[in-house]
Amino acid sequence: MPKMKTNRSAAKRFTKTGTGKLKRNKANKSHILTKKTTKRKRNLRQSAMTDLTNEKNMKKIMPYI
Repeated sequence: MPKMKTNRSAAKRFTKTGTGKLKRNKANKSHILTKKTTKRKRNLRQSAMTDLTNEKNMKKIMPYI
C-alpha cells in the first residue's frame, strides 16, 4: 500500500500542539482593516484551536503532522 499524501495547504495553515490539538490562525486580518476596530484587530492576532467537529477530518488529511 502506498504512503498517504499530506494536504500541503492544510499543513501550512495548521500546527499540532503537544497535546495533539490543532492550532490555527484567525481569519479577517489581511485587508480592509480600516473599518475594523483596534480591539478587534488585536484579538485576531492570537491563534485559536480548531473546532472539535473539524479536527477528525483535519487529522485525516494531515497524517504525518
